[in-house]
Amino acid sequence: MICQRIVCCGKKLARRASRVRARGMTDELKSLYEFLRFPSISTDSAHAADVRACALWLQGKLTQMGLSVELHETARHPIVVARNQHRQDRKTVLIYGHYDVQPVDPVSLWDSPPFEPEIREGKIWCRGATDNKGQMLAHVLGVEKTLREEGDLPVNLIFLFEGEEEIGSPNLAPFLREHAAELRCDVIAVSDTGMVGPGVPTMGYGLRGIACAEVTLRGPKGDLHSGVYGGAVANPATALARLVASLHDAEGRVAIDGFYDDVAPLQAWEREMWQKIPGVSDADFLAVTGSPATFGEVGYSAAERVWARPTAEVNGMGGGYQGEGSKTVLPAQAFAKFSFRLVPNQDPQDILAKVKAHLEKHCPPGVSIEIELGHDGKPYHADPHSDFGKAAQRALKKAFGREPVLIREGGSIPIIQAFREILGADTLLLGLALPDCQIHAPNENFPVANFEAGIVLNQHLLRELAL
Repeated sequence: MICQRIVCCGKKLARRASRVRARGMTDELKSLYEFLRFPSISTDSAHAADVRACALWLQGKLTQMGLSVELHETARHPIVVARNQHRQDRKTVLIYGHYDVQPVDPVSLWDSPPFEPEIREGKIWCRGATDNKGQMLAHVLGVEKTLREEGDLPVNLIFLFEGEEEIGSPNLAPFLREHAAELRCDVIAVSDTGMVGPGVPTMGYGLRGIACAEVTLRGPKGDLHSGVYGGAVANPATALARLVASLHDAEGRVAIDGFYDDVAPLQAWEREMWQKIPGVSDADFLAVTGSPATFGEVGYSAAERVWARPTAEVNGMGGGYQGEGSKTVLPAQAFAKFSFRLVPNQDPQDILAKVKAHLEKHCPPGVSIEIELGHDGKPYHADPHSDFGKAAQRALKKAFGREPVLIREGGSIPIIQAFREILGADTLLLGLALPDCQIHAPNENFPVANFEAGIVLNQHLLRELAL
């Protein structure tokens, strides 16, 4: 069992911590190693105790720093909130992160045990190293360092850490609504996004939204012999291929009626700015992905498609025989899973309604269709030239020693828009992940240099936001 191989207990942590000390690691890296060793996989109920143990470790760490800490129970995994002593004459900054991680399957593809952090080639290799334990702990340790050196912080601070981000944060928005008054803040900072390249400080000012769906096509009551019945009844796998193909035209544009109706166009200054950003050319995308060629909506670069254009993607397909060799069956059913990334002005519920109508309209004859609409989240967009945006850019420049670049993110963090709607504050996206960090995949990694820079970034950020 995977959970048996990666189970984490107190005695093991103590022994491993002693080995870390023996190697002469910094206190900051020791803390990160301890944090990473918790297999806090939120989607797997077998790891519920590990997720909770990780939250308790956070609670202890923040308490030891002198902060006031609360552990809030939810229907699933705890939310950890910590504060310094608040004063009326200071701005309030909320820093968000998540301590849960993705599953580690397939374990065989990892070069080292997924919950045994190792440093190789200047990177920390471990599940959660980038997403999001390394990035969020850099902020915790930056606060710890400031408190140790100066005795106080320049702002009123709220740490808000959850254990359910990897399953869509189902309990965080209700928590925000319930505790909105005590979580009111001037601005929010999140490091759960990426940098365009090594040493290039990056601030995100947008996130794509998301809408998910799954479709199942059913034909005969059971698998049939493809020679005896093939050609007499519809094949659900063939029908599924036709249905999936209907989502795009030959040039990669989404063919769903009304899909682009509300899309906010790219601004000229954005297109000009992004052309100058290092590490995001079409050739760079090919180098990172290993793909033979770029493909997508005509008239846009790869970066523009990822950051500012909506998409329809097939995340998985199945049906019929999957084993070695051949088995000549006509499958009884076939399925596909879809995700739709959305951009400003698109509404997830509107898109899901259009997706459903499209699938029903284009379902081939001879099969029945079942559509299950999944989770969704709204896109996010903010002004990078606001006072807080400029303050964040100054902090990035001081931490990395060069001017930051401004981008939108292709991924989705649905809770960011919820922060705006419930708490009334914008979010600064200060990513520390590199394009090859392999989040959600085997061999996730995080550069030690980025971890250390994140600690420095936090110190500069709080000072700049206090002005």
